[in-house]
Amino acid sequence: MTDAPATLPKTNSSPWSNRPFHRQYLMAQANRLYDFFEGPSLNPKGGFFELDDDGKPLGGADPMRQIHVTTRMVHCAAIGSLIGRPGSGELLDHGMRYIWERHRDAVNGGYAWGANDTGIVDGSKQAYGHAFVLLAASSAKLVGHPLADQMIADVTAVINARFWDEDDGAMRDEYNQDWSVLLPYRGQNANMHMTEALMAAYEATGNKDYLSKAERIADRIIARNAVPLGHRVAEHFDSKWSVDKHYVGNEMFRPSGTTPGHWLEWSRLLMQLWILGDKRLSWMTDAARNLFRQSIELGWDHVHGGFFYTLDWNNKPMMREKLWWPVSEAIGAAAFLSAYDRDDYFQSWYRTLWDFAENHVIDHARGGWLSELKEDLTPTSRLFVGKPDIYHALQACLIPLYPATGSLTAAIIEADHTVKQHH
Repeated sequence: MTDAPATLPKTNSSPWSNRPFHRQYLMAQANRLYDFFEGPSLNPKGGFFELDDDGKPLGGADPMRQIHVTTRMVHCAAIGSLIGRPGSGELLDHGMRYIWERHRDAVNGGYAWGANDTGIVDGSKQAYGHAFVLLAASSAKLVGHPLADQMIADVTAVINARFWDEDDGAMRDEYNQDWSVLLPYRGQNANMHMTEALMAAYEATGNKDYLSKAERIADRIIARNAVPLGHRVAEHFDSKWSVDKHYVGNEMFRPSGTTPGHWLEWSRLLMQLWILGDKRLSWMTDAARNLFRQSIELGWDHVHGGFFYTLDWNNKPMMREKLWWPVSEAIGAAAFLSAYDRDDYFQSWYRTLWDFAENHVIDHARGGWLSELKEDLTPTSRLFVGKPDIYHALQACLIPLYPATGSLTAAIIEADHTVKQHH
């Protein structure tokens, strides 16, 4: 596995995203993802199935629907509708109704983590889940779904009342179902996805309060913590926002150590936030570049390829598995950075990342992307069973196709308006 070349030869230096064949390749990959996920995921009793490697439903006849699965499918269905993928509207409506009728806790307020055919199964109220409700509703508003405005209003009220900490400029993490217990844990993952959702809500509504909250979270997580830590993102904090380097938690959502995939995710989100904030917070572009470089320097396996899932605080790999989502996020970040930085480094890595995805992650035989590889790149399923969702991979395919001006959904609309003006 070779690293990206330091510089591109002049004969091959223009960005791939400008080339017709590459653009066709990206849209074809996006279409294959929709083909794999759309039909089999839809649970006729409400919500969506999670799928195994062959695209068959997991979890038996009445599986628990986790809120991030429901909401991400809604977000991706909204993207499908915006780009003109037939079938997306029905999928979007199916998911929006499930969020509103099943995940929403009509007694206590807020949105429960897990539901099934009989009602709420896991009633925990998590900032992570509420972030994705806000993202789904904001994306649905852009395609005119009738539930979108009331869902945005409802989840925003909950976020402001329960999760947002004005003094700390960040989100609290988790309560029990009736809000009577707030866990002392504070996490960057929920705050990172809330930043993504707040930007989408700002674009959908024009309300600058969403943008200012996103900027304060970025300041807390990145400027005050990641930058002094050598552009390594701390994942876990106590209730006073002191870094907890010894935290041991859920390997999927709150893994120990630090997670290079999140450095990459922040790299792109910071670029989006810089643009939406009228490019006034210049520290964000510097941080975005350095987060990307550090993820490659420390997180990329320079022997086999792929990003190690987690590192310890001495920069040694802890969980050596290579997951699908960090390479997806790296592609989106490289595309964004390439749009604003002429350094060949980002375009070279964009190509290397797509080489890796094409040769090792995309499941050409069955569809979808393999969720987990061992260190030597053979498929495994220690952490993730099956193919968890369409969200990360779809955005990797589509972000490079649209202007690097904000969230993907808003960029698709902007590109559409530009085409209309030219005609």
